[in-house]
Amino acid sequence: MISVIEIPTDINSSFALGASKGPPIIKKQFDSEATNKFSENGFDLRKRYNWKSIKNLNDKNRDKTFKLISKTIETELHKSRYCISIGGDHSITYPIIAAYHKFFPKINIVHFDAHPDLYETFDDNPYSHASPFARIMENNLAASLTQFGIRTMNDHQREQATRFNVNVVPINQSSIDIELKFSEPVYISIDLDGLDPAYAPGVSHPEPGGLSTREIINFISNIEGDIIGADIVEYNPYKDINEITAITAAKLLKEIMGKVIE
Repeated sequence: MISVIEIPTDINSSFALGASKGPPIIKKQFDSEATNKFSENGFDLRKRYNWKSIKNLNDKNRDKTFKLISKTIETELHKSRYCISIGGDHSITYPIIAAYHKFFPKINIVHFDAHPDLYETFDDNPYSHASPFARIMENNLAASLTQFGIRTMNDHQREQATRFNVNVVPINQSSIDIELKFSEPVYISIDLDGLDPAYAPGVSHPEPGGLSTREIINFISNIEGDIIGADIVEYNPYKDINEITAITAAKLLKEIMGKVIE
């Protein structure tokens, strides 16, 4: 069973707001009659006994929002429901993983992003959307962190990656050449700016030279291991064109759901 959770917050965003408006638009495209609900591996997601939807998990206060996120995730995991969260900014991954760690102490995170999000602090905010993986790794909430699509690594974040033993896969390395086998559970985190802006213009921090939609789907389909949850974050509808990024996010949601059910 899967719980799809909308978390419309950008309380920890920098530079541009708008991610809080993203979740319902992604869900609208997921439910659109322009496409069907079959994942590429053959699961019919119209069958609602496989999943349920939870909306509007948010509070204007950061601490309350984080507590609400963790509590909700814990509640769903107690019911044996894996969670796929739709953001919202990337800071939500920290309270999500904090909750998951209570049930799965050896989580392997597979992370798609233009940015490594390893800042010790950003704009004097240690819980910034630029810092979730620093918080996760320093608190030993994940056994490993593998990152794809990174193309903005600066000196500080390179030092952080070394400090936390992060596996940063070169952006030019093909999914065909990468073995993704995990003996412990896997959590997937997708920041939509990991995609090239040609595929996902609706993000606050577009960075040319990114992954294609097909590349991310191939990476996900090649994962060998028990996928126990995911998040798709940083969709900014104010920056989108004809909702193409929302359509792409909905496609990724569908493929992750199919992979979790598999």
